[in-house]
Amino acid sequence: MTEHSVSNYTADDLPAVAEQLLSLFPQERFFAFFGSMGVGKTTLIKELCRQLGVEQNVSSPTFAIVNEYSDSEGEPIYHFDFYRLKKIEEAYDIGYEEYFYSGYYCFTEWTEKIESILPDHYLRIDITEAAGLRTLTAKVINE
Repeated sequence: MTEHSVSNYTADDLPAVAEQLLSLFPQERFFAFFGSMGVGKTTLIKELCRQLGVEQNVSSPTFAIVNEYSDSEGEPIYHFDFYRLKKIEEAYDIGYEEYFYSGYYCFTEWTEKIESILPDHYLRIDITEAAGLRTLTAKVINE
């Protein structure tokens, strides 16, 4: 499967949405999230982390740029928020390549700010919202 859509879901549906993403794309480790402010990117990432066995508090790394969590096996999960990035060099400064190409789960928010340095292969997740209902499209990108 290279593409999957979920329409008209609410916060109550997030466990099922996260489970679908993880089961439909079991080989994917880089999840690039796209969507406007407040559309639910962080909330979905929290649920994905919960299902992967993360016990730490999952929050958006708006100021730190990256947070690291541990899954149920003790493997790292990296959560990025590029919202405050002013220039692409800031991603170079944090050593993005070590994270992006680690083989571990990477979840990125405000990915549009770093599109030029994305891996050639990733899962693109677009989330839109209208009248309190969200639509998600997940698509494997192979450049």
